Amino acid sequence: MNKIINAKNLVKTFEGGRIRALNGVNLEVSEGEFMAIMGPSGCGKSTLLHVLGGLESSTSGEVLVDGIDLCKVKNLDSFRARKIGFIFQLHNLIPVLTARENVQMPMLELKLSSKERNEKAEKLLRSVGLEDRMDFLISKLSGGQRQKVAIARALANDPRILLVDEPTGNLDSASGHEIIQIFERLNKDGRTILLVTHDKGIAEHASIVHYMKDGQILEK
Repeated sequence: MNKIINAKNLVKTFEGGRIRALNGVNLEVSEGEFMAIMGPSGCGKSTLLHVLGGLESSTSGEVLVDGIDLCKVKNLDSFRARKIGFIFQLHNLIPVLTARENVQMPMLELKLSSKERNEKAEKLLRSVGLEDRMDFLISKLSGGQRQKVAIARALANDPRILLVDEPTGNLDSASGHEIIQIFERLNKDGRTILLVTHDKGIAEHASIVHYMKDGQILEK
């Protein structure tokens, strides 16, 4: 099976090398997999996700995404927009915009008309069950609804990979269950999902689970 993410001996340090967030991480993610990385807060999960998605550079090591070395990509913003959808615990949505407008934001780089952007945003919001909340400001939505908007936004440019950081961390159990069901459906449709969480109940929905501690992925 094609390895869509391949990380080799990743090291990431902060504060001049005093803090080692990643300590020689090796990880392969096959296309179409639903993988979870589980571990306590501070173990390096989020840092790993950011490095794999090109949001942060590694101190040393190599990351290949769809066979392309991130260190050799001249325009990482464009690369991420085409290949990777990010979903964060705190959403990173724009509160003064509506759900519809937030989902349209990543499409501005594409050569789509405003009508096409609007139709695509509506389709994505319907797919996550927000057909009756499209024109609500983000500030007027519940935590679960905001996370659904974040998922729809991450799908705006039809990425093959979703990188997901603690998606249910701030949600009640019912809302969290809804969110995980959406990820399961997206994976069934062929999307590759790499999710990090400290919650065993969430990790168990993935087909493969790795455990992380002190900047390293533990051997099974």
